Amino acid sequence: MESDRLFYQRRVTAERLAAARAITVEARDRRLVLVRSYLDKLQALSTDLTVA
Repeated sequence: MESDRLFYQRRVTAERLAAARAITVEARDRRLVLVRSYLDKLQALSTDLTVA
């Protein structure tokens, strides 16, 4: 089973690529919202690791 960190990193990469391929501005913006969400989750994981 993969770690949460690896999962979110893969999702960030996939969504960035999808945003670059998006045909409409709305689709690109939706993908970028997902990128931001996954980056926030990665940041939270990093914070959790430094506190523990």
